[in-house]
Amino acid sequence: MKPVWVVDDDRSIRWVFEKALSREGIPFRTFAQASEALAELEASAPQVLVSDIRMPGTSGLELLEKVKERHPRMPVIIMTAYSDLESAVAAFQGGAFEYLTKPFDVDQAVDLVRRALEESLREDQAEETQAGEPEILGQAQSMQEVFRAIGRLSQSSATVLITGESGSGKELVARALHRHSPRASRPFIAINTAAMPRDLLESELFGHERGAFTGAQAMRRGHFEQAEGGTLFLDEIGDMPPELQTRLLRVLSEGTFFRVGGHQSIRANVRVIAATHQDLDARVKQGLFRQDLYHRLNVIRLRLPSLRERREDIPLLARHFLAKSARELGTETKRLSDAALACLAAQDFPGNVRQLENLLHWLTVMAPTQVIEVGDLPMDVRQEQPGLDADWLLALARQVERMLARGEANIMDVLEREFEKTLINKALAHTGGRRIEAATLLGIGRNTITRKIAELGIEGRETQE
Repeated sequence: MKPVWVVDDDRSIRWVFEKALSREGIPFRTFAQASEALAELEASAPQVLVSDIRMPGTSGLELLEKVKERHPRMPVIIMTAYSDLESAVAAFQGGAFEYLTKPFDVDQAVDLVRRALEESLREDQAEETQAGEPEILGQAQSMQEVFRAIGRLSQSSATVLITGESGSGKELVARALHRHSPRASRPFIAINTAAMPRDLLESELFGHERGAFTGAQAMRRGHFEQAEGGTLFLDEIGDMPPELQTRLLRVLSEGTFFRVGGHQSIRANVRVIAATHQDLDARVKQGLFRQDLYHRLNVIRLRLPSLRERREDIPLLARHFLAKSARELGTETKRLSDAALACLAAQDFPGNVRQLENLLHWLTVMAPTQVIEVGDLPMDVRQEQPGLDADWLLALARQVERMLARGEANIMDVLEREFEKTLINKALAHTGGRRIEAATLLGIGRNTITRKIAELGIEGRETQE
């Protein structure tokens, strides 16, 4: 790990940081002027930069700007004794990681440096792997199965049916299947069969001859011809009109088709990958989807899990989408606090990965600081689970950070004891001291609550049951 640089013309501030960082075992260097730090930046760079905002000569904001030009991902903490809105806005617009107002609590400052170090080390890891970062992300076992299937199909041209809820990434899987196939150098054409009227869809798929219908002033090649030698992805195939199902079946079974209004058979050398969020078995039974077409499409089936089935992937996906949004917007990458991440991981996300991506893009634009807290999340996200107030997670995360920074031991035991004590005290207060009722509300037995009251030293007279 590279050292933390502290830049401040105030000797006492530098001394405080020197003592605090030495105590925590964090390597550091201090500079009295921004110009000194900039000169040293030619030869080396810190892991994190902490700088005063108002100094003789080069200001902290100027230093921030020049550092970000050379090292855009480096966390920079800006300090100032002038807690005015203009300075705060300028610091964050310049890409500051956080804003520290003097006089500050030393433990608070060290906590902030530690968070910045963690962020910087994560960014270093991300940069190392970014070049080879896959288009589809997932560490969950269900996603690993999908990746293995893509690998097994890498040399195949077999028809594939991808099933999964809307927003789960079906087109990404289709693109991956194409990219790793022998057809990778040829076109990949995607069309949503539920997004257009039947007549237009027919022309889009198969093309049309001049004069085939009103407005057809010239011959047009359809997607089957455009995808020649490559892959045609038919999304939401379950909503395809019955007449077009018949035409698609002929292409899959005979390998030929006619343009609309045409009489000449055209051979199709195209791999078809279809996708749907519908239950095709049910639609076949209802007479809404041709059984013979279903069997033609269902040669190899891949099921994509919903996001709620792989919640362990939410942190990975969140970091990826925050970085992606920052690149698109040309801004510093934001990050989620532990409490905010826990709140997101508790959501069901009916819109799946697409919904998560849209949410994180919104947060990149709207969250006021580089660290996204629970309070920055949209109200509907915070309140999606009735009765769950995620603010306590934020408070818990901050308490854990403070205890870790102070080097305290047995943190789990201490917090677990306080957690249980608070739960039982509040339940007893709610029931007027009635232990059986309190135990029922907490979901524990009477013997358990009696034992806990004794172990935790909870005072108070037991009310008659």
